[in-house]
Amino acid sequence: MSVIRIGHTPDADDAFMYYAIAHGKVQVGDYQVEHVLEDIQTLNQRALLGELEGTAISTGAYHTVADKYRIMRVGSSIGRNYGPMVVALTERAGLQLSGARIAIPGEHTTAYLLLRLYAEGFEAVPMAFDAIVAAVQEKQVDAGLLIHEGQITYGSLGLAKVLDLGEAWGEDTGLPIPLGLDMVRRDLGETFATQMVDGLRESILFAFEHEDEALEYAMQFSRGTDKETCRRFIRMYVNEDTMDLGDEGQKALETLFGKAKDKGIIDTLPPLDMI
Repeated sequence: MSVIRIGHTPDADDAFMYYAIAHGKVQVGDYQVEHVLEDIQTLNQRALLGELEGTAISTGAYHTVADKYRIMRVGSSIGRNYGPMVVALTERAGLQLSGARIAIPGEHTTAYLLLRLYAEGFEAVPMAFDAIVAAVQEKQVDAGLLIHEGQITYGSLGLAKVLDLGEAWGEDTGLPIPLGLDMVRRDLGETFATQMVDGLRESILFAFEHEDEALEYAMQFSRGTDKETCRRFIRMYVNEDTMDLGDEGQKALETLFGKAKDKGIIDTLPPLDMI
């Protein structure tokens, strides 16, 4: 296996993390890396089949792939009192979510898991994450569940916050919110897993040390946002928590899955097998 496939999203934060690997400034062992760029819901679905050697997934999907993948302590997307949010047209800012049709960015996303923890009685309408804003604007749905840059640009798009799930989680638990994880396939062994962890950590460190250089690359994946908005978004999700989940991150994972099990969203608690 001289070529390995690593899946990550075509988004500014993931592009920033993988810049050094993509441009040959950092190696993953002696392997040639093929970058597989897919939206997060597609990566969740591919992980169910164990297709890729390494991949990003939604934390909310981990219980479905824990038999195939281990969690890397590096590369996680973690928010602290911010995260996915439900928005509606400005004139509907007081919308009651019970009974509302809400566009969601995928049934395995952490955003949807959080919405089920903190809201009830709504109708979920799955669609591509980048179609949600237009669906709300065109009144195809009552509200939309936003991830990625939409979390900080919604106000300029004529939308208003109805529910901030990052804030709700923070007030409820006092913990950071683990939104996304980077994974390595179990069957490839400990040595390979360690090389994956080391390679990604070095790539993130390189991006921190060459921020403007990595930012220029990431801008290609920012869907038209300006440079400083892109920088702000990246700093939200590529930070000290990304370098290492730590004890607090592990507790947040345990809490998230515990809440999901208590509410009947998942059947069993997945093992937190981390490297």
